[in-house]
Amino acid sequence: QDISQKSSNLLRLNLILNNLVHSLNNVVQGNTILSPAHKDASGRLKKFDFIVSNPPFKLDFSDFRDQLEGEENRERFFAGIPKIKAKDTDKMEIYQLFIQHILFSLKENGKAAIVLPTGFITAQSGIDKKIREHLVENKMLAGVVSMPSNIFATTGTNVSILFIDKANKDEVVLIDASGLGEKIKDGKNQKTVLSRAEEQKICNTFTHKQAVEDFSVVVSYDEIKAKNYSLSAGQYFEVKIDYVDISVDEFAQKMAGFSADLDKLFTESAELEKEIKEKLQTLKFNESVINSSK
Repeated sequence: QDISQKSSNLLRLNLILNNLVHSLNNVVQGNTILSPAHKDASGRLKKFDFIVSNPPFKLDFSDFRDQLEGEENRERFFAGIPKIKAKDTDKMEIYQLFIQHILFSLKENGKAAIVLPTGFITAQSGIDKKIREHLVENKMLAGVVSMPSNIFATTGTNVSILFIDKANKDEVVLIDASGLGEKIKDGKNQKTVLSRAEEQKICNTFTHKQAVEDFSVVVSYDEIKAKNYSLSAGQYFEVKIDYVDISVDEFAQKMAGFSADLDKLFTESAELEKEIKEKLQTLKFNESVINSSK
């Protein structure tokens, strides 16, 4: 289901080209959030095994926002509905509604992949935080991959891919792929392109739940709770401190050098302070300048 007529028609064409004509009736043009069309025989929203989504991040939905607050949507939008902004209504976080709708539409062991703004994975409060708490408390995460900036040529927004697996009660994979890719020009925009090897690295690391230094971590749900439900891989990386072995004499020499440098700086500071005071004492009030300006 897509609100865009153009996107809906392109999807129908794609199905025809891929010999999936039998699925044409599943394509519906309409408002997924306000009027979800895929329902079962009893009129309830259908549940799916797999969902893949790249929802709009921010969009003005102030014209139908209040219609979503009915009792029939309370369970679907469990974490809340974004408020109407006094200014910039086109920046309302509609992606938060899509995440909740997707979670509600998954079967008991369903899986989903959702492209989201990276800010979602670390937000300290609000709807984003409530959704992450729900994912962790109900143990339905597979992992998160934080992508490089400009992975989409049309936007500079940093994005992450949230992988949901309602059957995964064990460890979660968090990957920081922000350092990968090559920046190239795409028309007037700059885009980051991943090589095949980099794509394979991400896939293998995620699939095999590998911990790679400064790239990925494998964490438990309890560890995520302890980090305030953060899904950013970087917050779990081990902080490395490099120690250098030196002798007692070398240490004494370094300290003597630091002390000498400080003495020099203190002396220069005192001389500068003295010079400033002397300059201030030479300043005189010139009454003739004031009279001539009247």
